[in-house]
Amino acid sequence: MVNVIAMSTPRYERDGFSLFEGDCLEVLRGFGEDHFDMVFADPPYHLSNDGFTCHAGKRVSVNKGEWDTSSGIEADFEFHKAWISECRRVLKPEGSIWISGTYHSIYACGFALQLLGFKLLNDIAWFKPNAAPNISCRYFTASHETLLWAIKDPEARHTFNYDDMRGGDWHEGDALKKPERQMRTVWSICSPKDCEKSNGKHPTQKPLELLRRVILASTTEGDLVLDPFCGSATTGIAAALNGRRFVGIDSESDYIDLSMRRFEQLLSSPDGEAGEI
Repeated sequence: MVNVIAMSTPRYERDGFSLFEGDCLEVLRGFGEDHFDMVFADPPYHLSNDGFTCHAGKRVSVNKGEWDTSSGIEADFEFHKAWISECRRVLKPEGSIWISGTYHSIYACGFALQLLGFKLLNDIAWFKPNAAPNISCRYFTASHETLLWAIKDPEARHTFNYDDMRGGDWHEGDALKKPERQMRTVWSICSPKDCEKSNGKHPTQKPLELLRRVILASTTEGDLVLDPFCGSATTGIAAALNGRRFVGIDSESDYIDLSMRRFEQLLSSPDGEAGEI
């Protein structure tokens, strides 16, 4: 049991891993205050505008679903401000929040964080060595996303596992991380491996290695991690693999189903490792 104080009932709950299906604001408002140790959020970028992009060498639509459509600059900002405000309420005073995004959304999220009293600790450039090319040939190729890391209470002592970040095996697959040197704010991590999509695909799925680094940097074993836009629950898989508890929220039933399949496969793996999830 995750032991979350909540008004709604989770769609799925097993071994410290809970999934709630519904509108993130409605579900968040049902949680008690000062409850979570960390939040990782990958909110909608609001890019489903009938345009096109490149995937696996092919021209494909950027449309992902109604949840990713824009309501205009002002309304999109108010949405970001509202969910970040709820995350602040449910975070412990020493808790921290990570938000992932591109230039389409990350500046709005950063402004909202500052308006709501968070202290920004870092912005991380997640460099994608295998990023898709720009098919219009009218812009630079987008090859990174930004992660903002902030703490709820500027006076509180937040968790940062410095020794683990400095001395861990992070240089495997990350050409920018030097062994036994301080970890810097540019992380070279490839997009999700094919095996991470063996149970189904999510259009904005994050690589397991990215979430492993985030969780090991800013939580301790047994901590409770929240993802209000959990998608295929990569945050939850990384949390479970590293002894953390997890609560995920998503409005799409298909993605809750996908998250359940991934976690069930993790539980059934003989060594309790990620395997093909």
